[in-house]
Amino acid sequence: MLDTAGERVWTEVDLDAVAHNLAQVRKLMGPTKIMGIVKDDAYGHGAVACSRVLEKNGVDFFGVATLEEALQLRQAGIRSDILILGWTDPAKAAVIAENNLIQTVVDVAYARALAATGIRLRTHVKADTGMNRIGISWQLQNKDLDGFFEVYSMKTLSNEGIFSHYPVSDDLKEDARQFTEKQTWLFQELLSMLRENGIDPGLAHIQNSYGILNYGDMGFDYCRPGLLYMGVTSDDAIPVVHELDFIPALSLRTRVTMVKDLKPGQTVSYGRHYTAEKPVTIASLGIGYGDGLPRLISNKGLTVLINGQKARLTGNICMDQCMADVTGLDVHPGDVVTIIGQDGDQRATVDEITRLSQSINNETFCRITARVPRYFTGTGDAAGMRKGNHGS
Repeated sequence: MLDTAGERVWTEVDLDAVAHNLAQVRKLMGPTKIMGIVKDDAYGHGAVACSRVLEKNGVDFFGVATLEEALQLRQAGIRSDILILGWTDPAKAAVIAENNLIQTVVDVAYARALAATGIRLRTHVKADTGMNRIGISWQLQNKDLDGFFEVYSMKTLSNEGIFSHYPVSDDLKEDARQFTEKQTWLFQELLSMLRENGIDPGLAHIQNSYGILNYGDMGFDYCRPGLLYMGVTSDDAIPVVHELDFIPALSLRTRVTMVKDLKPGQTVSYGRHYTAEKPVTIASLGIGYGDGLPRLISNKGLTVLINGQKARLTGNICMDQCMADVTGLDVHPGDVVTIIGQDGDQRATVDEITRLSQSINNETFCRITARVPRYFTGTGDAAGMRKGNHGS
């Protein structure tokens, strides 16, 4: 049992579930190796703890968004390769090299700036096959083969890999599938063109989480799951080709801080958007938008769990608190409230919050702020796998 006494709000991350979910991805992807994407604190799940579990279970490559995230893993003892997926100021080239990190080449001009430092750097080249975010263009409208040739010829850059990214691999409609398949074809064409010109492109990777679930093993060197090893997708309402036996790893909990009775006509919270129409009992909860519960979902019917009982949030969510209608329930100050997770036979899913805030689960998890303590359960060993469920 976790000792969360005295905590106002906290998350619980099941490391055994992380190991289990990783094994599920590995079963689907066969010989394709896994690059664990742990950017933004592993989507709020705890980058260091999750990376240690992944590394213990055979993951030898990690992806992060920033230099600072990569350094956090290095300082925590993660020795596997780490790819910085975004831009880093070339002035930090020495720090990248000293910590044996791999920097993404975002375009040709950036490669020149890195090379101009005179510091030998490990790099992966980003190929833009249609995302139009970063990368050297390799699209039907513009194939910059000379740009790739130039980057691969730079003596101070050790170009060890190449990758691209899918923007609509989550969409199974025909137009989106054709776009994703075109991207795959373009990426394979680029690899062939480089090889035909005597260039070893290095490790190739393009599949993100939905690229994994909808396309399976495509024969590239690595795939890049993020939320999948957390046991969820961006939205559980989106159909996928391969349903895996995932176990959601994260629970978000708080406490009842006060219980009071209201008479008809009394209102709740900022803006007075809730008015009691009959005698009601209101519980104040110790979580707010400052902890990551979106204010946007106020008064939209989200239910939380208190002692295995459902209670509906009422009134506007405040920075540090919110309120729930607990009329007729046995609720007392100090009781644990489950915002996301299991409580008895009931489960509160992250998707419910996400849908009400018109977002994706990635953002909902990333909203959980640093002031919310993370507690970890389990050992993260792959042994003793258990059956999960597809609810998140």
